[in-house]
Amino acid sequence: MTAPLLDRAALDAAVAVVRRSFAPTPQQPWPLLSAAVGAEVWVKHEDATPTGAFKVRGGLVYVDRLRRERPEVPGLVSATRGNHGQSLAYAGRAAGLPVAIVVPHGNSVEKDAAMAGFGAEVIVHGRDFQEALERSRAVAVERGWELVPPFHPDLVAGVATYALELFEGADPLDAVYVPVGMGSGINGLIAVRDLLGLRTEIVGVVSEGAPATARSFAAREPVGTDEARTFVDGVATRTPDPAALAAIYDGAAAIVEVSDDAVAEAMRLLYRTTHHLAEPAGAIALAGLLADRAARPHRRVAIVLSGANMDTEVAAAVLAGRTPPP
Repeated sequence: MTAPLLDRAALDAAVAVVRRSFAPTPQQPWPLLSAAVGAEVWVKHEDATPTGAFKVRGGLVYVDRLRRERPEVPGLVSATRGNHGQSLAYAGRAAGLPVAIVVPHGNSVEKDAAMAGFGAEVIVHGRDFQEALERSRAVAVERGWELVPPFHPDLVAGVATYALELFEGADPLDAVYVPVGMGSGINGLIAVRDLLGLRTEIVGVVSEGAPATARSFAAREPVGTDEARTFVDGVATRTPDPAALAAIYDGAAAIVEVSDDAVAEAMRLLYRTTHHLAEPAGAIALAGLLADRAARPHRRVAIVLSGANMDTEVAAAVLAGRTPPP
């Protein structure tokens, strides 16, 4: 067993930091969605945060510790496909700290605009997240700024606050389905589940076009891929973080792979049954639940609607019944 990424004191401290910026997001069961799935389905609405995604919680906690313990740091650099960058931009602006975010070519135009709107400098480099990540390391060295990794204990502590809200606000759950990119969300759920002594299964969901985490989970060692071809940009990971994987090996019940077509249909189903328009990574948990029903026919489940940030063209294509290209 790996050591837990956070204890109750760290979780409570993270809650205090997040509460200074926004109230708990809703979690509720939706009758039409439950009827479509064939189980009572609770939705954790992380699309209701100030940035429209759960990542902002981690950015707030990371920057809070930095300002208290490393006040000499002149700025932050990181890489992202969008929501992690918005998180750091939001937290950095609140703390008066400059932030530079590296994104790959072809990244979401509207996510880039949102990061800039929150005050970040957006640098475009590379063909995918991995190449953007490599460039962010060089930028950090060039400027003497702190490099914020995509996975870090402070990020986990921050996003774990949504897990605490979910577990305390919902009735006992058989399982929670969660998207997996670099791993902070699923690690936060596992950590809080264990801290509360619950038996809830945690099931991660990834795209068939970006199966690195699923392959790593099966092999019980990091397995990278040469590409990540999916329109679900929030889970387009080629190289999983070993520290994130360690807790997933021990704490997740499964990692489910789904097609882009299944994600697009899950987006449409969420909209029809809840009137919430989720970004692709925000709906992939539902796609995983639907794909996994035969293997794990749970009675009471939750999905994490992790974000609502996507380009208008993607939303229009999905609502018109199409699956956008990778």
